[in-house]
Amino acid sequence: MTEISRELRMLEAMLFAATEPVTETSLADRLPEGADTAALLRELAAHYEGRGVTLLCVAGKWAFRTAPDLAGTLKIEVSVPRKLSRAAVETLAIVAYHQPVTRGEIEEIRGVALSKGTLDVLLEIGWIRPVGRRRTPGRPVTWGTTSDFLDHFNLASLSDLPGVDELKAAGLLDTRPVRTIFGEVTVTEQNESGDADEDDAEETVEALDPADPGPAELDSEDEEEFPARRLMG
Repeated sequence: MTEISRELRMLEAMLFAATEPVTETSLADRLPEGADTAALLRELAAHYEGRGVTLLCVAGKWAFRTAPDLAGTLKIEVSVPRKLSRAAVETLAIVAYHQPVTRGEIEEIRGVALSKGTLDVLLEIGWIRPVGRRRTPGRPVTWGTTSDFLDHFNLASLSDLPGVDELKAAGLLDTRPVRTIFGEVTVTEQNESGDADEDDAEETVEALDPADPGPAELDSEDEEEFPARRLMG
């Protein structure tokens, strides 16, 4: 074994073990005194030319890299299931049934402030998107669902969203009668405190009626002609 081949093996081992690109100076400090580091790097790069890994100099630093033509072979896609928070599910439902809808309107329906991250999560998934701006002071962004939303939930169109009767049958709406100082009413939707009234019940039926497309099928350009309906608190 010659001294040159030993130096070359040392250089190869250092580059292989490095967790990040290494400068030529740093490599030279670890090689025997008098070693021609530049020549050794050129020789090592030539040795790996055309193989599965190559020795490259990037921004003045040296590192082994996967051959560019093999990058697609080594690509791994991992699907990580994530459970949406209750706030995200409620927000998605509000956007689906009331779109185009602003952040303020979503907060009015839910009765609580909306975390910025909630819309970000739904936007990242690809289920909602900005569809325009409301022609009101501040010009707030309006949100609507996407084709990916329809595809994920196997909906041909927004008119296929379940109506009030279907939601009741699925147990998603509480239909038990409750007694109030005004008499007995049927609860169709409760707010955070558990109270309900007839006015809210009537508005819920109107907002969730799939036969009424409302503003959901409108282009953002037409928003001015169709002001947002009064939303439940």
